[in-house]
This record gives sequence, structure tokens and C-alpha cells, in this order.
Amino acid sequence: MKLTDLASPQVASASKVSHVTNNFPESDLPFYRKLGRTDLTVSCLGLGGGGSISSEDTLYAFERGINYFFYSSDLHHYIYSSMSGALRQMCSRRSSVREKVVLATVTYIKSPEMALAALLDQFVELDIDYIDVLFWGWIGSSDRSILQDCLQLSPDLRGSNSVYQRTIERMFGASERLKKMGAVRYIGASFHDINLAQQCLDSDLLDVVMVRHNVAHRSAQSRIFNQLDAQDPSRPGIVTFKSTGSHTGALWDVPSSLPEKCWRPTVPDLYRYSLTQNCVDVCLTGLTRREEIDAAIAGVQQGKLTTAEVEYLNLYGDLHRNQQILEISPEKLIYRS
Repeated sequence: MKLTDLASPQVASASKVSHVTNNFPESDLPFYRKLGRTDLTVSCLGLGGGGSISSEDTLYAFERGINYFFYSSDLHHYIYSSMSGALRQMCSRRSSVREKVVLATVTYIKSPEMALAALLDQFVELDIDYIDVLFWGWIGSSDRSILQDCLQLSPDLRGSNSVYQRTIERMFGASERLKKMGAVRYIGASFHDINLAQQCLDSDLLDVVMVRHNVAHRSAQSRIFNQLDAQDPSRPGIVTFKSTGSHTGALWDVPSSLPEKCWRPTVPDLYRYSLTQNCVDVCLTGLTRREEIDAAIAGVQQGKLTTAEVEYLNLYGDLHRNQQILEISPEKLIYRS
């Protein structure tokens, strides 16, 4: 969607969207939780468009209880666009369920001068009143000064009566929701540099931190998750991504060095691994169809992984990365038929 294309998108009737409040059983892995210091209540499973999920199945995820949705309108836009119809239906100015949805969007245009253009693209495409979390995306080791420049915009971007809210109101018209929420409610950053993410944990300008984490890449555990106090109401929200993928391939593909008949973790097991970690609020998924949605939710309902299961998956991740393990301790292996 380009800024020059200002035609209003077709929006399905909000009456066609329903949200079934699931009676999720109480467990040590609650399905809903507060996103760090924000006032957002989020599902522990988030749905991104990286798997080119359809709008129909995006709505199905919402009906099953998932309420955290992640969308890109610039980089990767083509693969994300298949879910845009559902987001317009749930989040447009005419939606009756908007307050039940947490809309997280990302821009990979890391330029303060282009922030308004990136924001306008998202408002035009999705026909929305506000964004719950706006992420600066793909922050790497060379982006330290750029990120600081971007974060300096936080007071102008987020909250009611901000500079950007007033600009959006002039261009799109004011609404009660927009006046109450502001154009952007909270600011996040998606990090590919764990050290830089760690340095930003105490920033008042950053509300949500998103980092890669999986069984083969565990550095976020010591440098991010375990640096935070789960009971601290002022800590940033934590979102993980890449729970099922590594540079060595899909993590559900079994390492050749794994002994016969050992536990082969499923994709839902890999999501549970991230959600078992300290202070992880949302595990962002790339689900592609409703059967995967059902399986992921069923996995969460099993609760946290045990210490033995976590240690086994650590070993599984090491094998996947082809680390030199001279001897595998038999008591750390888990066999399942």
C-alpha cells in the first residue's frame, strides 16, 4: 500500500466477527497475561503473517482466543497481506471488537524522518483508529545510534494528545477511540542483537522488547529473560520470535545424532519451551492454518515444561546446532513412543 493510494479499503461488516472467550483451564502457563508494564492483556500465543495465513484462519485464531496479531506493511508485506482483510475486520473504525484485539505492527524503515509515512501506510491499509504496539524492526549491531534516534520519537508517537495523534486526526478525522488511545499506544523494538536488547531493557522510551529465542539459540535466557523480575510492574513486555527455526534448519527436523526412540519435539512443544522461560509474555508464531492453531493452543494447555523436559530440549538444540557433545548422559534423554 502506497501513500498515494488513499482509496478506502473494503471492510467487512464488524457484525461478522465474533470472539469466543475460551474457558482456559488454570495452569502454571496462563493463556492470558499482562504485557509487561503496558495495560494490554495479551494471549501468550501471538499470530504473525510470516506463514501467509489466510484472513479466514486469522479470524479463526481470534475466535479460539488468540488476540495478539503482528503485521508488517513494508518489508515482507506480500506474505503478510493475506491476513490484512481479517485485521481490517477486527481493527477498523467500525469494528465492535477492536478493544479485544492487540494490534502490533512493525516498520523496518529505521528513520525518524520516515516514521509518519510508515504510520500512515498502516492507517490507510488497515483503516484503523490506533495501533497498540508499534515496533521498530530488525535492530542489529550496527543500529545502535539509529535506534536511539527512533526512540527519541516515543513521546511524540505514543499516547493521547501526542504530536502524531494530532497529525493523524487532521488527516483521517478524529474519533473517540483515537482521542482516548492516541495513534500509537506503546513502542517496541525487534532485536537481532541480544547485547543491544539487554542495554535497552531499562529504557523509559521502550515498552516492549522482541528477541529471537529457541532451543538452539538460548542466549536471550541469560541476557534478557533472567535479568528481569516477573513481579516487577515496571519491566518491559517480552515477545519472542523464531521459536521453531534456526540457521541449521527447521527445529522440528530431528538431528541425525539423536538416539533412536527419543522424544521428537513438535512445533507446539517448541512454543512451550519459549513460554516456559522467565518473563516471556508472548511467543510469536507463524501458524499457517487452523489445524496448527488448534495444536498450538492444546500445547499451551498442557502447562509449562518440566525441568527435565527443558534440559532435554537444551540437549536437542545443541545437537541441532551440531555442537560437539562427546558423551550424552542417559539420564538427560527422554524416550517417548
